[in-house]
Amino acid sequence: MRECESTGTRLMAHLRFLLAVLLCLLASGHQATAQDTEGLAKESQNPIANLISVPFQNNTNFNVGRLDNDQNILNIQPVIPFKLNENWNLITRWILPVVYQPPLFQGDSTDFGLGNFNPSFFFATTAGSNITWGVGPTLLLPTNTDRRLGPDKWGAGPSGVIVWTPGNWVVGALANNIWSFAGASGDPDVNQFLLQYFTTTTWPRAGTSSPHRSSPPIGRETLAISGRCPSVAALDASSI
Repeated sequence: MRECESTGTRLMAHLRFLLAVLLCLLASGHQATAQDTEGLAKESQNPIANLISVPFQNNTNFNVGRLDNDQNILNIQPVIPFKLNENWNLITRWILPVVYQPPLFQGDSTDFGLGNFNPSFFFATTAGSNITWGVGPTLLLPTNTDRRLGPDKWGAGPSGVIVWTPGNWVVGALANNIWSFAGASGDPDVNQFLLQYFTTTTWPRAGTSSPHRSSPPIGRETLAISGRCPSVAALDASSI
């Protein structure tokens, strides 16, 4: 009982910290609003667009562990840009996983809570009229509420993304690699590579269809197909 209360307290503390960080970033972010709804819907599918967005990505991994149970990971991944000058933007991408971990073997228990926080920072610019690219560091912070939901390791590494936006399409790829450099000595070292490539098209009424494929760090390949109906609102000088 005390262990459950302790886990719940850690979970709420992490969520309050994340909310405080996001509110500070939203308060200082700056966006232009002279864009049409269709253009904003298209930009909302671009991970390094000059647009504040708060996407949620849900991944279900099947046949995990000896019992072939299903693991579910909901990634909360707000994107908040900052204008550096006329040619460059700093795009911040904050990924916090909410993990449901099923029993992996007989006698094992179910876990639910936060995984490790993964912020990325892209120095982004354009190349031509419809190509955007960015590079920068990505970090791994041990914010897990249980060691089964992520290693107690600090990590860092390079990250890069390129996006092509011809017509109503958004096509691109994102890659990074994280190595651990500190943390609990009893946990395995981290050396995880991520490659995610995606294709999105915009439909009438700003709806989108976005199949994408990724090679996640757990060593298996997943395919996700999603439909989105983004909504755009203006707060002062910011488009969200």
